[in-house]
Amino acid sequence: MDLVTQVVLPLALAFMMFSMGLALVADDFKRVVARPKAFAVGALCQMLLLPLIALALVLGWQASFGLDPVLAVGFLILAACPGGVTSNLLTHLAKGDTALSISLTAVISLASVVTLPFIVNFGIDLFLGQEAVHLPLAKTVAGIFAITTVPVLVGMALRRWAPATALRLEPPARALATALFVLIVAGAVAAEWDLVRRSFGEVGAAVLTLNLATMALGWTVARAARLDRRAGIAISLETGLQNGTLAIFVAATLLGNDAMIVPAGVYSLVMFFTAGAFVAFLLRRPAVAEA
Repeated sequence: MDLVTQVVLPLALAFMMFSMGLALVADDFKRVVARPKAFAVGALCQMLLLPLIALALVLGWQASFGLDPVLAVGFLILAACPGGVTSNLLTHLAKGDTALSISLTAVISLASVVTLPFIVNFGIDLFLGQEAVHLPLAKTVAGIFAITTVPVLVGMALRRWAPATALRLEPPARALATALFVLIVAGAVAAEWDLVRRSFGEVGAAVLTLNLATMALGWTVARAARLDRRAGIAISLETGLQNGTLAIFVAATLLGNDAMIVPAGVYSLVMFFTAGAFVAFLLRRPAVAEA
């Protein structure tokens, strides 16, 4: 298991981020300036409202059903993670604003190098106490930077200086990244199957509630801000679909606590069904022309 968490998982996550970088160009970041309102709404939903909803849900679940404090921290680890390649792919399939989705994923992934350890350590203090093992700030920032930011920059550099090669590599790299995501989640769930099975009744409903609530949040806030349907789709999926692989990496590799991966593992399974249903509903419902 140490080989998986210390070597295989970080390398797989780095490759997934590299595949994202292959699809990014400087113009993707310029769109943040060109469409500040859409980006600001998406960032607000993902970086502030999502963790707050997760915290409120966990506190409520703990008060009502006695949620294990270790699992509660696992929920906050998940909520602290940015979106991933899955949200970008599903936004494209749902005919949403793929450029906005990619911009949100890329920028928030960079920001999470700093925000993630603060949110996670806050959760550890709240649910496990100050004497529990915390994420070492410097080591965590360096580790997340190395396996998320650096691969993205390498992919972008290849796209900038060898565009033909990057364009040729990007489709198979994205397919492989998606396959790696599925394998990592399946492997994590299989490795902790007894714990997942015992905890599913405790975690499953909370996971489903978090997933549906955050997707609904993204859609509602985007539409309330008078953003168009395509932006609403992107923000809904970015808010509702988190990078489960990164959450598993933080729990299993950086914190060394396999129990904390349970919410991320269950969430990653559930979100395929909920997000798939959401995309299918959107594709069946024709867009209405907007002023």
